[in-house]
Amino acid sequence: MPITTEFDYHRPKDLKEALKLVWEGKGKARLLAGGTDLIVWLKEGVASPEAVVDLKGVPELRKLEFKDHVLTVGALTTFTELIESEVVRSRFPLLWESSRTVASLGVRNRATLMGNIASAVPSLDGAPALLLHEARVTAHGKAGRRTIPMRAWFTGPKKCALLEDEIASEIAIPLPEDKHAGCYVKLGRYRGEDLAQVGVGVMALEGARYRVAFCAVGPVPARAESIEALLKGKKLSDGLLKKAKSLVREEIRPITDIRASKEYREHMAEVMLERGLLAAVSRLEGRGPAYGTEQI
Repeated sequence: MPITTEFDYHRPKDLKEALKLVWEGKGKARLLAGGTDLIVWLKEGVASPEAVVDLKGVPELRKLEFKDHVLTVGALTTFTELIESEVVRSRFPLLWESSRTVASLGVRNRATLMGNIASAVPSLDGAPALLLHEARVTAHGKAGRRTIPMRAWFTGPKKCALLEDEIASEIAIPLPEDKHAGCYVKLGRYRGEDLAQVGVGVMALEGARYRVAFCAVGPVPARAESIEALLKGKKLSDGLLKKAKSLVREEIRPITDIRASKEYREHMAEVMLERGLLAAVSRLEGRGPAYGTEQI
């Protein structure tokens, strides 16, 4: 399908020039990084910008470094770069595991983590790990530089907290101080390139503390606070898992669409929560399945 929309194309050489182009666009310019979403939207007529600002030549956005217990992921960092990073695999295995589930190899070679969260589709695989690590996004705009907590990033389906005059430059992902382990469980209709029908991320921390996040089962990816509160300080048991699963339907708001029914999503979210918790805790204890092993 060809792109029939007419627009001005710009390829700025630095962040300052990119911001100027965005400001001149007055809300009618779209940013291009990997382009795996934008190009599709242009072809389908979903997006019809007056200008496209290609960020791939902006050096300030190329960053992937671990310093002072924080992983900084620049806006141009692809999922393949995350997967191939030994630092990500060894220190942020939950992010590594979830990155491997994104679309196909070809898409991962182009798609960026920042673009994934900026598109803000409810089923995005990058969200749970970032929510569980309590990541922060750095944005630059006319008012200057600001930091947006991941919990405040998603504001609605395909909507995020980034303002029209801003460019998100990087994601800061803190490494928890305490010993921890995680698990991302994704349900798709088939193996290969597919959006999540349900996605569940779990982090187990030393001291029987837990973080849980869902995607694809509500307007926005989000932490499950009531489940976290129930589990806090307790060792997993059949009874506790049953209680946790009973809270799932209070935390999620799935819909019925072409990929799954509401009822199926609700049931599978409960199953996946249990499997994710068990896998995360067993990994914390050094006896769990290897990261990247499918749990569903």
